[in-house]
Amino acid sequence: MSQRKLIKRLILLLCGLILFSAIGLIITWFRNTHDNNLSQTSNNSSISQTLTLNISQGENPLIREKGSEKKQIAAQAIAEQDYQKAIQELTQSLETYPNDPEALIYLNNAKIGNNKSYNLAVVAPIKTNPDGAKEILRGVAQAQQEINQTGGIKGIPLKIFIANDNNSPKMAKEIAQELGKNPDILGVIGHWSSDVTLASGEIYQSQKLVAISPISTSVELSYFGDYIFRTVPSDRFAGSTLSRYMMNALGKKKAVVFFNSQSNYSQSLKDEFTKSLSSDGGEVVWEFDLSSPNFNPRNDWQQAKNQGAEVLMLALSTDTLEQALKVIEANGSELALLGGDDAYNIELLRQGSADAVGMVLAIPWHISAHQNEPFVQSATKLWGGEINWRTALAYDATLAFINGLEKTSNPTRQSLQKTLSQADFSFQGASGSVNFLPSGDRNQAVQLVVIKENNLSEFGYEFDIVPSFSNN
Repeated sequence: MSQRKLIKRLILLLCGLILFSAIGLIITWFRNTHDNNLSQTSNNSSISQTLTLNISQGENPLIREKGSEKKQIAAQAIAEQDYQKAIQELTQSLETYPNDPEALIYLNNAKIGNNKSYNLAVVAPIKTNPDGAKEILRGVAQAQQEINQTGGIKGIPLKIFIANDNNSPKMAKEIAQELGKNPDILGVIGHWSSDVTLASGEIYQSQKLVAISPISTSVELSYFGDYIFRTVPSDRFAGSTLSRYMMNALGKKKAVVFFNSQSNYSQSLKDEFTKSLSSDGGEVVWEFDLSSPNFNPRNDWQQAKNQGAEVLMLALSTDTLEQALKVIEANGSELALLGGDDAYNIELLRQGSADAVGMVLAIPWHISAHQNEPFVQSATKLWGGEINWRTALAYDATLAFINGLEKTSNPTRQSLQKTLSQADFSFQGASGSVNFLPSGDRNQAVQLVVIKENNLSEFGYEFDIVPSFSNN
């Protein structure tokens, strides 16, 4: 074979190898891209399904408890747009379980059917904190019931979407994105913890969707954005009130603070209390982190006493309640106890028992100071028992939207925000006059409650209003 022919064959062979390799690379790229697309589609489908299962206007009950069979039947009827059947089933469900706020909201929604409505969403930690979620939903349901029974907002009824965020910042962001994409939703009532409200608040701000939190108190939410409001006073009020109670009513000057470094709310309350106490002439002599892996309630309590503490300030968050209860047990009623609104929990009465007697909490509202208010009388009749501050402030958040919509011609998200931001915007709510500061905060003082014995109550203890003291 001639040298020329050999070179020609080698060139052809080399070209064939290059072509074969190129085809292999193309096939590999296509397969990877196809697999990635399938994976992405699967992930998107999974996220979409998760959101579908956690946002409902009645077609999917989020609170699934014993005895909710009729609510489930009604949900199927709503999904099929058989609203008369849904109304019948939900009415019967409420006759058996009259304190179910989800059923009442879905009933009011079913009565609207496909007719025109103003739409709001309420977001609560339904799966992780069902009792707390119901407290919020009761306030929203009561406000919806009252406005729709009186003819709606300028003749248009109010429909409520319910969403579950599990009190998770990640999930709350996904919920916020989904609500933001729905142009029919004009506002959101939520969320629970300050961390979750801060996380989702960025999205509401970008979507120009007003969010009003009835629960989150962190000072970081002040001036967070012009679409973020709250009907609960900030921790600044709670910190200063607890400080002055300690100094003026208890006559104590030295405190130790137990807090959760993983909670924005807990950090905020600790900082505000510490600043106020320093300004008032007292001092925080030590801090203990309830979330620390080295947390030891008895050793930490003894160290607090050794530091000269006269008061234990428990700036606990809901997820560190168990640790705080161990501190209360270790204390054994020896040092005075103070706390914030997250400590307002039935478990403090159930498990804290005698050791928690005398503990004073700063909360936004207590029924004892509002017994003659129309809201309290209506709520007691509607739910068959007493309600707490979370229900009252969720009611106020819903009323804020109702009043804003009534005072806004041709309401949009932007025009509603402008109405709520006006200096003269105010209305009478469950907890008195409601108006918002330029920061979006509620301009209202907090109330103090104390744990005391009551043999007629379920656990033998109750929260009761603290007699007035000098707060100057």
